[in-house]
Amino acid sequence: MHPIQVGDIAGVGCFTDSCRSCEECKDGDENLCSGTGGMQGTYGAACAEAKQPGGVTQGGYSGDIVVDESYVIKVPENMHVAAAAPLLCAGITCYSPFISHGIKAGQNLGVVGLGGLGHMAVKIGAAMGCNVTVITRDESKRELALSFGAKNVVISTDKVQMDAAAKSLHFIYNSIAFAHDIHPYLNLLKSNGTIIMVGGVPQGSMPAGSFALIPRNLRIAGSLIGGIRQTQEMIDFCAKHNIVCSIEMIDATPEAVEIAWKRTIASDVKFRFVIDTKATLPKLA
Repeated sequence: MHPIQVGDIAGVGCFTDSCRSCEECKDGDENLCSGTGGMQGTYGAACAEAKQPGGVTQGGYSGDIVVDESYVIKVPENMHVAAAAPLLCAGITCYSPFISHGIKAGQNLGVVGLGGLGHMAVKIGAAMGCNVTVITRDESKRELALSFGAKNVVISTDKVQMDAAAKSLHFIYNSIAFAHDIHPYLNLLKSNGTIIMVGGVPQGSMPAGSFALIPRNLRIAGSLIGGIRQTQEMIDFCAKHNIVCSIEMIDATPEAVEIAWKRTIASDVKFRFVIDTKATLPKLA
């Protein structure tokens, strides 16, 4: 970890504390804390009144925030601060499973969906040297996917394209945020391949569909963000490779936030909204 000094650009991710004594915390997986209360979420979590007025963490809507330096990420000076901010959620949600599953340069990585998580998976996977294939329902996203570093785009509703891509991928990063049938994507995996789930659950139940896994040693894995050391490693990696999140900046006004929220629900954002608070909130004394 980099020591935090006064004047550094610091970032706070999805959690601000954990028990610090359980096996997961000692292993650097504070996000998986199994201690009493688990990890302390940055937003929507109960906390002491002294830490946050009202006793609920407010995340990016906070006027100010107090976090132990052990749970703070140092943001490299060469990074665009606003575009780096979503990396502390979307970036680590991609980077962590890629590292944990040992994804290597030269392997074929599929990315299902080209939203907030998907577009980061493409950028990070490409920077790791993977041959990235984006699987999407939307033909209009082809050029965008290629601009992010994808080598191929497969339209999931086109049977000819899906059949042509069968058994071609070592890993699939599935960012679809709602319940869906994963069997068409399992068909794209090579033997011993893994599909990483970070969004919606598979439609239907296992083991009813487990025979789709057994004959070719396929695996379904889940992943949720990463620990503090890994998050710092991720943002250093992104700084080295000039990777940031594609964002839209909005003002910190109720009107702007309401419009952004409605657009988020309508999936009308490329690819994360970032609230600019500096012009509207008072500076700390």
